[in-house]
Amino acid sequence: MSIPDHARNNFQTLLRAAADGNLALLECLDAETGTQRYVICAVGREGGDFIFTPFGHLADGNPYDAYLPPDPRDPGGFVHPEMQS
Repeated sequence: MSIPDHARNNFQTLLRAAADGNLALLECLDAETGTQRYVICAVGREGGDFIFTPFGHLADGNPYDAYLPPDPRDPGGFVHPEMQS
């Protein structure tokens, strides 16, 4: 499974922002659910204003429970808890 170019480009932007010290963690509300989220943002400047570009939010609870990793035995698949041994 290949990571799309837009995701790679966003990740490179995030790395540059981190290297430059231009990251912020903002408390926001999820636009769909209204749930409180802590959002990782790159910080830029436009004139005298700060511009915050959101990249994603921190996982609630245990992040290992929130995501399924790629399956090393199946390039197009993911490891499901019932499949782990």
